[in-house]
Amino acid sequence: MTAEHNRPGQPTGGRYPSSFGQSGVRARHLRAHIVVAAWLALAVSAAAAQQSLPVARWLAVHLFLLGAATTAVVVWSEHFAVALLHTELPDQRWSATRLAGVNIAVAGVLTGVWADLPVLTGAACALLVTAVTAHLVVLVRMGRGALGGRLAPIAGFYRAAAVALIAGVVLGWLLADGRVAPASYAGVRLAHLHVTLLGWIGLPVLGTLFMLWPTTLGVPMAGRTPRVARRVLALTGAGLLVAVIGLGAGWRAVAVGGVGLYGAGVALAAGLLARTARGPRPVSVAAVWSLGAAGGWLCAGVVADAAILTVRPLADAGEGVTALLLPLLLGFVAQVLIGALTYLLPIVLGGEPERRAALRATLEVGWPARLVALNAGAALSALPLPGPAVTVGAVLAVLAGAAFLMLIVGALTRGALTRGARSDGRQRPSRRPVLVGTAAGAVLTVLAVLVANSGGDTAGPSVAAGRGGAAAATTRTVEVTLADMRVRPGRIEVTEGTDLRLKVTNQDAQRHDLKVADGPATPLLTRGQSRFLDLGPVTGDRQAWCTLPGHRAAGMTLDIVVGAKAEKADGADGHDGHAAVAGGGTGPDLSGAFTDGWRSRDAVLPPAPDGRLHRVTLRAAHTDVEVAPGTKQQMWTFGGTAPGPTLRGKVGDVFEVTLVNDDHGMGHGIDFHAGSLAPDGPMRTLRPGERLVYRFRAEKAGAWLYHCSTAPMLQHIGNGMYGAVVIDPPGLEKADREYLLVSSELYLGTPGSAAQVAKMRQGAPDLWAFNGIAAQYVEEPLRAAAGERARFWVVAAGPNDGVAFHVVGTVFDTVYKEGAQLLTPDEAGGAQVLDLAPAQGGFVETVFPEAGHYSFVDHDMRHAESGAHGVVEVR
Repeated sequence: MTAEHNRPGQPTGGRYPSSFGQSGVRARHLRAHIVVAAWLALAVSAAAAQQSLPVARWLAVHLFLLGAATTAVVVWSEHFAVALLHTELPDQRWSATRLAGVNIAVAGVLTGVWADLPVLTGAACALLVTAVTAHLVVLVRMGRGALGGRLAPIAGFYRAAAVALIAGVVLGWLLADGRVAPASYAGVRLAHLHVTLLGWIGLPVLGTLFMLWPTTLGVPMAGRTPRVARRVLALTGAGLLVAVIGLGAGWRAVAVGGVGLYGAGVALAAGLLARTARGPRPVSVAAVWSLGAAGGWLCAGVVADAAILTVRPLADAGEGVTALLLPLLLGFVAQVLIGALTYLLPIVLGGEPERRAALRATLEVGWPARLVALNAGAALSALPLPGPAVTVGAVLAVLAGAAFLMLIVGALTRGALTRGARSDGRQRPSRRPVLVGTAAGAVLTVLAVLVANSGGDTAGPSVAAGRGGAAAATTRTVEVTLADMRVRPGRIEVTEGTDLRLKVTNQDAQRHDLKVADGPATPLLTRGQSRFLDLGPVTGDRQAWCTLPGHRAAGMTLDIVVGAKAEKADGADGHDGHAAVAGGGTGPDLSGAFTDGWRSRDAVLPPAPDGRLHRVTLRAAHTDVEVAPGTKQQMWTFGGTAPGPTLRGKVGDVFEVTLVNDDHGMGHGIDFHAGSLAPDGPMRTLRPGERLVYRFRAEKAGAWLYHCSTAPMLQHIGNGMYGAVVIDPPGLEKADREYLLVSSELYLGTPGSAAQVAKMRQGAPDLWAFNGIAAQYVEEPLRAAAGERARFWVVAAGPNDGVAFHVVGTVFDTVYKEGAQLLTPDEAGGAQVLDLAPAQGGFVETVFPEAGHYSFVDHDMRHAESGAHGVVEVR
């Protein structure tokens, strides 16, 4: 069946399957369009609720893309493939089963993520992958043995799109389930956005436009269309693959190149379609304008996307690309659906040409105003305008979408009634109005749920103060920040009845919100935005989290602890409480804030002092140290710090160390690995108040450990009595930056207690750290400049664990380990890790290629995630 309104001598651009005339196929298409309309209605409903329910924005996007667009693409790609390949229509029962599987899976994904049900989310993602894979298999089989035709290459767009959706679902599941590390989250999220929007939606739209565009214009298809289609598919498919790999791996230049290839393919397709001759009367003027405007938004979006990825690091590009999502959804995806449905729905409903024209006229009512409103809304959402202007744009877009949905309902109702006529003039019963009513009921239900969930949680201070008669309760305001996939602080301790108020500020490049269980929630906050949450009197433990998919699972949570738990934490074990809580197994909150006045241990290593004799006095004593954010611990120290002071010199230098035991409760000694001498006298244990002079000559270069020599050494080293001696290798060249990092374990609790010693013997530290304080160089990063050579001296103090030192984003060109030069800059090889067993030392060197934030970690990820990590901030 050719497209209608063919004029003599003027064939249209494409032919549609004659199977549309079969009542079963037509009924299936009608049901599919009803499902699309229902998904669109739900998306509009969620969009209308996003101001009061933060997760509604995410829900609206996925209802639109994963619900409406996916259903439309699955149905039409199959039937367009039949026309393009001149093959038989697949078994419609199995087609219906696949489509049902897709929609059930989509509903499961949305419900699982919204309700935070990981098992349901995973199962639904698996079902969606299975259904789409089955769809891909059908498309591939249709191409085998088909008669084909000059338009057969266009079917390749549909197969590539199915592969893209499978990849997008897998990436989306990884994000939603929290399986992506915070450092990789931004890149994987960008990969997910690109493969879904440009792959699953963009590719089939481009392919279909080669046929649909001239058909809606009522003009012949250009003779070079098949050749151009092959080139466009090669460019866009390869470009998308390169871009997704680059984004997922964090290779920005590769990602930009991939988007550039994709853009070249879009430009090639746009050039062909723009040169298509226009006839005197298009079949549907409204469809032509919608499809043309959609193509313009796609071109503009790809250019803007490439520009954002070019000028911004991937960690910061997410916000810019996310800002493009709404205008692309409105300008590109929505207008493609509107244009396609305006033209195709009357064909699906069937009947005589006059009847189709009447149905199309129903769908075209007010199309100029709707077109202007939708594109104005897309433009306002794309421009950097104040909030009210963006709100006006959202309202215009929602009104345009709602108006078209009403027209669809009218067309479906009208089509159902007219097709119900029998030859005797009476009406046949029709289930289609029932389906329309069901879709409308679903819309009303979701609207009610959204309104119910968004109400009552945004009470201001006056309401919160009056709840439960607690106006006289203690009021406390806590500043909460959202950044780096963490909520800081991650734990707030209050007494029962405290009237708690949170000032929530987003300091991250991407948007976040904060939702309190059974309580208020912030809207989505951009960088720098703040909102207050009034919880009222807190009488029980509460939890808060970021509601964006995957963020809670990735660690963006806040625990509010009240009553006896907080009191026990404040006084247990004779300390400030943090050590007792951590030692009890819950662990300190590494995302929290250090106390006022805290300063990090300076990791910069000064050059070796002049002279051949170096004198130093070390005093052994107990010292309270903040070993993690807000967590203080009594440590046994040399010189008041753990690790103790660093000694540096050259081969042949003499060190004269005076050790004074100022600890009134126990004996201490010292052992310098850098010296060679009989240990009997210099390493003896000093009673409280005693002193000795430890003199040794540094005969060998290296990074050496010193530690307490008194038994049990496990406890003395484990409680902080260790330090480093750096002896420069002869001829050591000057580096632009030199740092010293001493790795160690931290065992919290009362030093020497049975519980602490048990953890030491079991090798179960509470934390791992560089230079004695967990995560300190996240709070106060090390500094460097692009192009500078940086040397990292590393010593593994243990007492039980070594270290695998790694700097993310760099390659070591120099490795010196245990007195041996293993790698120099003039060699072809590189190194990724400096691996040291307990008590070993060495250094590595690298050159920072560009400005940015380079994380350094112990690549034993248990250690890294429990404090052995930091950042080098490169200007």
